[in-house]
Formats: sequence, C-alpha cells, structure tokens
Amino acid sequence: MWNQLDLFSSVAAPVHTVSEITSHIRGLLEREPLLQDLSVRGEVSNYSRSASGHVYFTLKDTGAQLSCVIWRSVNRTLHFVPRPGDEVIAHGYIGLYEPSGRYQLYVDALRPAGRGSLYQEFERLKARLEAEGLFATQRKRPLPTLPRRIGVVTSPTAAALRDVLHVLGRRYPLATVLLSPTLVQGDAAPPQIVAALAALNARDDVDVILVVRGGGALEDLWAFNDERVVRAVAASRLPVISGVGHETDFTLTDFAADVRAPTPSAAAEVVAPDLAELRDALRQWSVRLEQAMAAHVDTARARVEQLRRTLAILSPERQLAGQRQRVDDLLARADLAVRHRLTSAQQRCTALTARVEALSPDAVLARGYVIASQAVGGQVLISSRQAEAGTVISLRWHDGERTARVLP
Repeated sequence: MWNQLDLFSSVAAPVHTVSEITSHIRGLLEREPLLQDLSVRGEVSNYSRSASGHVYFTLKDTGAQLSCVIWRSVNRTLHFVPRPGDEVIAHGYIGLYEPSGRYQLYVDALRPAGRGSLYQEFERLKARLEAEGLFATQRKRPLPTLPRRIGVVTSPTAAALRDVLHVLGRRYPLATVLLSPTLVQGDAAPPQIVAALAALNARDDVDVILVVRGGGALEDLWAFNDERVVRAVAASRLPVISGVGHETDFTLTDFAADVRAPTPSAAAEVVAPDLAELRDALRQWSVRLEQAMAAHVDTARARVEQLRRTLAILSPERQLAGQRQRVDDLLARADLAVRHRLTSAQQRCTALTARVEALSPDAVLARGYVIASQAVGGQVLISSRQAEAGTVISLRWHDGERTARVLP
C-alpha cells in the first residue's frame, strides 16, 4: 500500500507551479485543430457588455454550458446582437483564461440559429395573453400624482429594494414605502409574487405598487413571465409599475403593468415626483397666484371706481341738481323770451302810438287844418253844400274853437 510520503518520494517528475500547468493546458488547447476553428450551437444566457465594449455571455444546452467572449474589435463588425434566450451559432476558437483557469470560446462570428425553448415559451404565452386583451392600452390606469404610500413587491434582500429606497428618499421623502416581501427567482417565486400583490390590493392606504427586480438571464427573470403573475398584475386594483431587469430586459409583467420602467431605480423615479421640482413648481405657482390676485384686485378696484362714477352720475342728488339747473335755464330763457316779447310789444306800441298820434285830429289840426261842424248838433261838415248861407258853424283849430256865420 502506497502512502502519500511514498508517492512524493518515488515520483521522479519535478513539481510544477499552477501557472506552469495552466500554461501547458493552454498550449494543448491551442494546438488542437478542432478547438481552433469550430462552430458551437447553443442558447444565449447571462449576456452582458462591459464598459470597454467587450461582450461576455454563456452558451448552454441541456447538458452543459460554455463561457464566451467577443472582443470589442469583433463586436463592432457584428450585425446581430443576441438576447438572452436566443439560440445562436458562434464561430471562434477555444482558449484558456489563465487568471481564473477557465476555458472559453473566443467568438469571431455570430449568427442566429433559432430561438431557445424559454424564449419560444415566452413568445407563445405573450401571444395568447395579448389576444385576451391583457396588454391592451385602454386597460392602463393613470398613476397617482402625489402618492402617499407606495407598495413594493420584491425580495427584502434584493439590491432592487435598496435602489428604490435610495431614489425615493432622495426625490420624494414625503411618501412612505410598504414592502410586500417575496422571492423573485425560482419555482416558489410566482405564487409568492401573486400573494404579495394580493396583500397590497387588500389595503386601502396604498396608492400604487412597484414590482421590481434586478437584471439577470432569461431564466432568472422567468418568475415574471409566469402566467399567474401576469394575470395578477393585470387584475390589480391598484396601478402597477414594473421595473424588472435592465433596460434591454422585457418580461410579460412589463406588458401587463400600467407602466414599464427599464430598471428598479427608473420605476422609483416614475412613481414619485422630484421634491426639488415640486418646490420650484410651488414657488412658480405662488408667484403666479400673487400676480393673479394683484391683477384681480386691480380689476376689482377699477370696476368699483367705474361703478362709483356711474352711481355718482345716476344719483338722485345729481339728477335733481341737473333738473334744478334745467329749471333755472328754462326760467332764464322764459324771462328772456318775455322780455323780448315785451320789448317787441313796447316797440310796436310806440310805433302804433306814433302812427295814431300822426293820424289824430289834433296832429292834423296842428298842421294847419280846421274842422267845421254845425254849431247846433255838432255834426261835422264834410262838404261846402252842407254850409248854407246864414248857418252858424263852429270852427275848430288845434289851439281853440270859434263860431262863424256863413255868408251868402
């Protein structure tokens, strides 16, 4: 029986470092023709793009998985961007990443080869639920403008919850958050998510619900593609915002929710207004209200002044004063008319008097005429035939009378 000491003492081969062995394995892989020019078919999972532009993902089938890398220089030339669940054919070579001792496929070409089973199930269920009208736009409900209490359906240990609390604390600390805890991954997650939604809908102090989870592969997010969860979101009494995964991730819960946000943090920004923006808006409304009130007061003052002037014009005292003035004016006009008529009458009277005086017997007598009349009876003699011889007549001058006898 060999013991460990015998093994070490009897082996003549030298002792190698980890780096030496890793480098040797890398050489073996690089010298194997099959591994240096091959195409591999599998389903895309764990797809991610680094800040440097390199792409990392996993190819898998039912029995195994293979890490893959696409360098930035190669990625720029690709016309196809895979999504989790896509079935692809990747061409490249197998190499060893020595720092982690992991072999991986360095991809230099990529093309679609169909859809994976999970994605096919996603599309099938999506088409069926969409045909039922669960995703219809007219079913979407408006979000509350200023929610007082926000329900959150997620795992209490998830980074998504921390992101939501951070955003709400920064933007809108006036709202309170009520966590309805649940698993967000695995077979046990769907019924727990449904129960968490039901618990929030049973309350009367919750205004809106956030359903959130961080990013992951299609299978990691599959609980939010479960038909039970999708129907529970669609049937929610309260409006629901879905913030599941990253910006490129889509789940059926997104389609059933009233609003889809690309990330949990974005969901928190959608549900809550920015307190600083509210303060600015409040200041603007305050200024506008003051200006409107000042304008209203000025208009009211002008109206009151106009009514005061109108009332002064229409007041009985002013009307009476006007009528008094009119009476005075009429009296003055009547007096003037009377005076005018009296003057005219006096002038006419004077003229008539002058005419009468000019035509009176005395005036005629004053011009040298004599009136002859019978001495007895006083009949005026208007013809010489009336004065017979021997008749006594009376002769009247302007300054006296004389008696005379008519001679034959």
